[in-house]
Amino acid sequence: MTSRILRPVRADRRAQPRSAAPLGARLPLVAAVVVAAGLTTACGPSSQPVGSAAQSTAGQTSSALPSATASASASTSAEASPSASASPSASTSAAPSSSPTPSRAKTGSAAPKPSRTSAAPAPARIPGPGYDSSADAQKQIDAALAAAKADGRMVLLDFGANWCGNCKAADKVFAQPQTAAILGASYHLVKIDIGGNSSANSALLRKYSPSGGSYKMPVLIVVTPSGTVRTDTHATGNPSLTSEGINSFLRQWAS
Repeated sequence: MTSRILRPVRADRRAQPRSAAPLGARLPLVAAVVVAAGLTTACGPSSQPVGSAAQSTAGQTSSALPSATASASASTSAEASPSASASPSASTSAAPSSSPTPSRAKTGSAAPKPSRTSAAPAPARIPGPGYDSSADAQKQIDAALAAAKADGRMVLLDFGANWCGNCKAADKVFAQPQTAAILGASYHLVKIDIGGNSSANSALLRKYSPSGGSYKMPVLIVVTPSGTVRTDTHATGNPSLTSEGINSFLRQWAS
């Protein structure tokens, strides 16, 4: 009786497939399959050979590093140095430009003309007191006239003698600062000795003062750069041989 009952049970067990496993035994297998499927989905199938994906990823990472490093260094330097953040245009506009304008810098353009100066020329040389009997008076007059043509000053001829008291008085006034300044600014002074026996000098006196007769020394004659006599004290009389008299005379005939 007992053997009959056991046979159908064994027959039922043989009818079930051997691959079927209990639910508790199948759960680990299902979990493994799910994990494997997740890894396959995350990575995906690769069409590149082994090592190419890693090389590409490494290249992308290395190429991104310089830009990130540069950005970080730039921001660091900008924070460390406030002057580094100033724009080039601001620094350029702040500094004054010393370069010439484009119109002047062009090749072949005319150079700017130097500005004319309104400064007065240097004062003319004033000879010392007395008269040099050995000097070539004609040559001195010619040089004075040439200088007068160049600078527009007048020529003052002083005919006198070393023994003449009035001539000495006039020399003292010529040496005073105010009178010397007027002489140097407006005249070329030539002193000519007529106290000796120089016929050449006497001829020069008659040339510039042709009225003749007795001459009262000193004889002061103002001549223009062209050689024309403007005034002759032999004809008009001498001014007062003081600073006021001679200065007034010099200013009157200076122009």
